[in-house]
Amino acid sequence: MSKNETFSKRRQFLKSSLVAGASVSGALASQNVIAQTKQNDFLEIDPWTKTQGSGFINPPYGLPSKYEKNVVRVLPNPAPTFLTASRTPLQSLHGIITPNGLVFERHHAGVPDINPDQHRLVIHGLVDRPMIFTMEDIVRFPSESRIYFLECSGNSAAELKKASNQTVQQIHGLLSCCEWTGVRLSTILQECGVQPAAKWALAEGADGAAMTRSIPMSKMMDDALLVYAQNGEMLRAEQGYPLRLFLPGFEGNMSIKWLRRIKLGTEPWQTREETSAYTDLRADGKALQFTFAMDVKSVITQPSGMMKLKSQGFYEITGLAWSGNGKIRRVEVSTDGGKSWGDAILQEPILDKSLVRFRYPWVWDGAPAILLSRATDSSGEVQPTMEAVIKAKSANTFYHNNAIQPWRVAANGEVSNAR
Repeated sequence: MSKNETFSKRRQFLKSSLVAGASVSGALASQNVIAQTKQNDFLEIDPWTKTQGSGFINPPYGLPSKYEKNVVRVLPNPAPTFLTASRTPLQSLHGIITPNGLVFERHHAGVPDINPDQHRLVIHGLVDRPMIFTMEDIVRFPSESRIYFLECSGNSAAELKKASNQTVQQIHGLLSCCEWTGVRLSTILQECGVQPAAKWALAEGADGAAMTRSIPMSKMMDDALLVYAQNGEMLRAEQGYPLRLFLPGFEGNMSIKWLRRIKLGTEPWQTREETSAYTDLRADGKALQFTFAMDVKSVITQPSGMMKLKSQGFYEITGLAWSGNGKIRRVEVSTDGGKSWGDAILQEPILDKSLVRFRYPWVWDGAPAILLSRATDSSGEVQPTMEAVIKAKSANTFYHNNAIQPWRVAANGEVSNAR
């Protein structure tokens, strides 16, 4: 988007906000009336201002305020015997970065306890020089930090079956965005001498499932990272400590955690996770393999399911958009169920394969409403409706649901999933 286009959109946004401002001013005026009726209380000093605050009472690793204790990852309900996933509370977050303690989890055989001093990465197969790297070796290579989203291919999958999930977290919470730090995989592969015949790579984790996926060499030599840090600190154990592969824009299961081995070959290995799972089942019973990139998608996070608008007037509709095929170029918002659309403002930074925060001014008049968002990415792809997703794929589709998410606002202000 050019600077002129950005300026024009911001000007339109401000004009819309001026219209909304009347409602905001009305609400403030009401508050002033209340304040005037309680002038004696209005200027009273709060009790926490009258006493000395606490010292360093928190543990050495800082914690959120006790008043934010409900902003946590949600577990499956009912919880399985062995936990496999937890979800990010997207509706409670601001900006685009997910704090490390709220990044969603997905694992296949639990979280291994790996001593980084003993961990090794083996690179072999179609290379001139098979090599074994320690963590000390890896962190000595030139590093870089990039902001990318990470999304499970099963994110929002239950909506395809008309599930009764209500919140953004329950429906779309297998999504996070972080600053990832590590070494370009191409740098290390070049040390090993990639042979021309190498077209695919097998990445294997050191967890109990020995999670493995086949990955095209074109991706491995492009923007793939060997990641050891996340949002400025070393990886959390559940995120692959001490080393994970990170494939920007690709479905999350391919960014192998606890990475121990990369083997180069001529063909995909047809592992369990790319034959019996992570395939797209078609109407004829055949399964489509290797749909790697996550398609363009967006979701309104505020207001959203299980929230409540307390009064009529101005609200800022905000949410997140992302695409595994490039940058977000446009997000449109509808407050009438798709009958009309308006352009939202995209908040900087607008990065490749990253979450983007969008904002849209809205004056709620107290009538029922249906809120939608629709994203367009730099490849020209537009986020589809649920009907279009099922038509393009099949009713058997489970993975890669990028359909538009509708939220219903009732006359009493309650917001619910309108699927």
